Amino acid sequence: MSGAPLLDVRDLSIAFRQGETETTVVDRVSFSVCPGRTLALVGESGSGKSITALSVVRLLAANARHPTGQILFNGEDMLKVPDARLRDIRGEQISMVFQEPMTSLNPLHTIGRQVAEILTQHGVTDKAELKKRAIDGLTEVGIRNPEERLGAYPHQLSGGQRQRVMIAMALANCPKLFIADEPTTALDVTVQAQILTLLRDLQHRRDMAMLFITHDLGIVRKIADDVCVMQKGKIVEAGPVAQIFGAPQHAYTRALLAAEPKGNPPKADSSAPKLVEADNLRVWFPVKTGFLRRASGYIKAVDGVTCTVREGQTLGVVGESGSGKTTLGLAMLRLIRSEGPIVFLGKRIDGLKAKEMRPLRRDLQIVFQDPYGSLSPRMSVAEIVEEGLTVQQRGLTYAQRREIVAKALADTGLDPAAMDRYPHEFSGGQRQRIAIARAMALEPKFVILDEPTSALDMSVQAQMVDLLRDLQRRHGLGYMFISHDLKVVKALATDLIVMRLGKVVEQGPAAEIFAAPKSDYTRALFAAAFNIEAAGGEAVGQ
Repeated sequence: MSGAPLLDVRDLSIAFRQGETETTVVDRVSFSVCPGRTLALVGESGSGKSITALSVVRLLAANARHPTGQILFNGEDMLKVPDARLRDIRGEQISMVFQEPMTSLNPLHTIGRQVAEILTQHGVTDKAELKKRAIDGLTEVGIRNPEERLGAYPHQLSGGQRQRVMIAMALANCPKLFIADEPTTALDVTVQAQILTLLRDLQHRRDMAMLFITHDLGIVRKIADDVCVMQKGKIVEAGPVAQIFGAPQHAYTRALLAAEPKGNPPKADSSAPKLVEADNLRVWFPVKTGFLRRASGYIKAVDGVTCTVREGQTLGVVGESGSGKTTLGLAMLRLIRSEGPIVFLGKRIDGLKAKEMRPLRRDLQIVFQDPYGSLSPRMSVAEIVEEGLTVQQRGLTYAQRREIVAKALADTGLDPAAMDRYPHEFSGGQRQRIAIARAMALEPKFVILDEPTSALDMSVQAQMVDLLRDLQRRHGLGYMFISHDLKVVKALATDLIVMRLGKVVEQGPAAEIFAAPKSDYTRALFAAAFNIEAAGGEAVGQ
């Protein structure tokens, strides 16, 4: 690397104390980032990537300490600078985007207020200037109708839209160092391509340094100059991207590069029993205006969707962020109001009241996109996973519930011995596995998987795909798999729905659509998913 490093991490160790026990989770790592260059930290979930990045801006928990090392930013040791100086640096010279946007955005404040807040904290006070820069920032990251979105709250945006807002906030003050912790996890493939292009352009214009944490090695190829591979808190291999990807020396690096979802989805079987059906399903949200808040129009989140999920088969639902994928899933489970018949095992459920639906909840489960938001921080993992059992299977003893929880955790690749720990003690990928274990503990018949692999590293993604297929084969499960990761969808889906702006633009057997997509929109999605470079920064659906 040419020039003096902007960020220089030397011999850094991180340890956490719990009671009388101290555990070292990062062990003497060293790396540097120069202006205008991008360093990627890669490795499996729990390898220490995120806490290393959090250490740069001193955002670790109170029970963390640094037994060794320095973190030099512009020559200042971030581990020693006073709190007042640290506040000046955060948000202006160093900005960070976190993995889970819903936990980073304030649910009580509008998007406009939150984007403006970071500008206000660092000297911008003129209201007109604040609004203009907020709109420009949202436009830059691909938010549609940014003027209208300024008044929206985080829960009114999709997961991908929330992540784009976080990126807009982080870049608002033109920082010298941009730390991105899985910044494209929640983004669909077309917007992912746009964001990567945007970050590269901004970096070149501003000579900005980037520390990029990700489990997606395809993204590393596109955006990083240098890469450090982390395993169990240590850097096992480091160097230029071309060198690491072209001739990896460490066995762990070779295993990461080889990891991707493999195998084939279950074969289509039109004679298999129908689990869930929906006919001309609609979810319209009223737009209320005026003093009396009367409906002046409707947002047609789901507009006339017809679909069927059969026993032992998977319906994949793909489309850009905001296309209505998650809303469709929530409606199918009667978690939001909808119009149109929904049939489960031959019985209409769209007219049932909450009390009548409760006995059916054991068979109808969902894994949400944001694991941190869907896991109670006040409950241990054991309490989270067994919660459904205490409602649906009240005859089980405490020991029996613990046994089921242990099996569910083991099935999803987690250590059952960790069941008495709390969600904040796990990485993002580990939290997603906890959410999957919670759904599977009840042995359901139909499961909606809303981006269940988005927070998982590549090797665990491959394991999770194998796990989901195995569970489906053994228990005859029906899945609705909602995702922007088309490689995972291709490995799992029997049938496929492509959605755009609430409507179905293409539908049919997944193998046929992947082999020969008929609509321009589907072809654009596939081009972005399987060749991001070819997609460039095209704004599909903008």
